[in-house]
Amino acid sequence: MSNKGEGFHGVKASTRYKREHKADYGREKIEILYEDQDIIVILKPSGLLSVPYPGSKARTALDLLEKIMRGRGDWSKSHHPFVVHRLDRDTSGVMLFALNELAQKKIMAAWHGGQTRKIYRAVAENPAKGTVLADEGTIDEPLAENAYHVAYVPRLQERGGGKAGAGPLKTVRAVTHYRIVCRGKSHSLFELSLDTGKKNQIRAHLSFLGYPLAGDENYRAKTDPFHRLALHARRLEFLHPTTGKKMAFEVPEDDSWLAYVERGDEHPLAPVWKQERKSRRREEGLPSSVPQANRRISAKERAHASYTELGKKRG
Repeated sequence: MSNKGEGFHGVKASTRYKREHKADYGREKIEILYEDQDIIVILKPSGLLSVPYPGSKARTALDLLEKIMRGRGDWSKSHHPFVVHRLDRDTSGVMLFALNELAQKKIMAAWHGGQTRKIYRAVAENPAKGTVLADEGTIDEPLAENAYHVAYVPRLQERGGGKAGAGPLKTVRAVTHYRIVCRGKSHSLFELSLDTGKKNQIRAHLSFLGYPLAGDENYRAKTDPFHRLALHARRLEFLHPTTGKKMAFEVPEDDSWLAYVERGDEHPLAPVWKQERKSRRREEGLPSSVPQANRRISAKERAHASYTELGKKRG
């Protein structure tokens, strides 16, 4: 079936690519790493939602866990998966659920009290120019959300107030600690931990510093080497809600991530979403690129772009 004409107003090009090339698209499975009467720890694959959101009928890790428990006959109103945290749909990694309401409350209290630690790995694009990050450091920058609910770091002058008459811009504090595990020619492998755990925090913080994650269409990545968002929740440490024992679970990212960074990619293939834009322009008889000073910025692109990027586009 042809997708011609679906373009930017239909299903995203990256989503169509996954449908056609991802062997388990729409049938992703979870792996149970640990389970007792109070908690269950799983490995969530990329492409699977963590939990449902209003209006969505897509499969989720929560749905799959409930299905497993019902199949075993040990699901009940008091004993079933309770949500304590989330991972973005395209983020893979270790994820924890409580199995009763009391365990959920204890885990979430410990979570907000700083007794839980998550460690991520990510492959990010090196900036073409600009300040090179130190080998390790802390990113302490507030986050706001645009009209499409995508988090970003606002300009300093925007933090005191939004548009005229709109009142102060709503921001939340976000703190990310990073260490560069391997710095390659074109990409770098990061290890990250969070003090705050806000939505899109790692993606927004690294993009703000000029290091968008590979495969991150929302944050204007130029490469997609793994045909997925290159973000993985590698390690989760927490206190057991009943025994108080320190628990730790770790699943490394794919070996191909480090190999790719070490090798470098001087001539990467453009992501499918960029390829589609060029193809669309050719079909419409337009040049494949438009001088930046003359290019019109769409409302959606404006919402996704950082304020610094918009300033560059305006010349």
